[in-house]
Amino acid sequence: MNILIDINHPAHVHLFRNVYALLNNNGNNVMVVVKEIPSAMKLLELYGIPYINIGKKDDDLAKKGLDQLVYDFRILKLVRQHHIDVGLGSSINLPHVSRLSKMKSIILDDDDDEVEPLFVKFGHPFADTILSPVGTPRKAKKTVYVHTYHELSYLHPNRFKPDPSVLKDAGIEEGKPYFILRFNAFKAHHDIGVVGLTIDNKRRLVEYLRTKGKVFITTERDIDDEFKQYQLKVSPDKAHSLIYYATMFIGDSQTMTSEAAVLGTPSIRCNTFVGRIHYLEEEEYKYGLTYGFRPEQSDKMFQKIEELLSMPNLKEEWQLRRNRMLSEKIDYSQFLTWFIENYPKSWDIMKENPDYQFRFR
Repeated sequence: MNILIDINHPAHVHLFRNVYALLNNNGNNVMVVVKEIPSAMKLLELYGIPYINIGKKDDDLAKKGLDQLVYDFRILKLVRQHHIDVGLGSSINLPHVSRLSKMKSIILDDDDDEVEPLFVKFGHPFADTILSPVGTPRKAKKTVYVHTYHELSYLHPNRFKPDPSVLKDAGIEEGKPYFILRFNAFKAHHDIGVVGLTIDNKRRLVEYLRTKGKVFITTERDIDDEFKQYQLKVSPDKAHSLIYYATMFIGDSQTMTSEAAVLGTPSIRCNTFVGRIHYLEEEEYKYGLTYGFRPEQSDKMFQKIEELLSMPNLKEEWQLRRNRMLSEKIDYSQFLTWFIENYPKSWDIMKENPDYQFRFR
C-alpha cells in the first residue's frame, strides 16, 4: 500500500512516528510531507524519518488561506506521481486532495467542532474518515470514535519507556523536585482570540516554584529575556522523559498538558480553551489527571498548585490514576496501523462492532 503522512505541527511527528515505523516494517511504502516548521523537521531528522518540505507556514490568517492552496497543489502532485492509496494527517489539505484524486483521506481530529469552525467547515466535509476520541462532540457522520487520546500513539506504555539519563542531562539530582512550564504562542487559525497565561502569572509561577525545586521553561517561539535562564536545554526527543519524572507540569498548551496527564505527571493548564475540549475534560473529571483554569481564575490555579504540592506521595497517586485511565484506553499506533492497512474494510468493522478496537491494547 502507498501511504502519505502529512505533518502540520511538531506534535504530529510524535503522533505518527510509530505508525510510520509499523507501516514500513509491514512492507508498505510511506511518504512523509511537512510544512516548513523547523522544530518539526528537527524531530523528523532525530527519528530518522525522510520527509518532503511542502512550504512555509505563515501566522497571518489571509496568508494561511493562500498557503493552503499551495500545499494542496504540491500534495496533489505527489499523490498522483506516487499513486498514493491513503493519506493520514490532521490538516485540511488531505481532505481537499482526496476529492481531486483516488487517494482516501483519514483525518485524526481530537478537537470539538465548536473549537475549530474553519476546519469543520472546509475540512470535515471532504474527508473520507475522521477518527476522534470517544465523546468528542462531532456532527460529521463519517466519524469513527476511539477509546484513546492522540498522546497514547507515542506515550502508551507499549510505545514509551522513560529514560532516566535525561535527569543527568538536565542537571537534576535524582529524587529532587522540578517543574516543567510551557508557554504557548497561539498562532493557529483556531487560536484567534485565545488567551493563555499572562506575563504577570508567568512571573508569579516562576517565583513561587523556584522555591520548591528547579524550574524549566519551554516555548513555541522565542523565550522572554527574563526567562532565558530557565529555558529547557535537553534534546526534544528526550522531553517526554523529562515530563515523566517531573513533579508537575504547568502551562497553556493543550498537547503538553495531555502528555503530562497520560504519563502520570500532575498537570495544570490555564487558557480560554478550558471547558471547551472534551478529551481534556475527560482527563480532568473522569480520571483526575489534570486541572484546567481560565485566565480569570489564576488565584484558584495557584491554590490548586499549593494543594497538590502539599499532598504526600503525589507522584504515586498520579500513577494509580494513570493506570486506571490506561486500563480503559487502547494503543493508538497499533490500532491506526490496522485501520489503515485494512481500510476501507476496517471502517465497516468499526461501525458494526466498535469494541473491536479493544484488541489493540
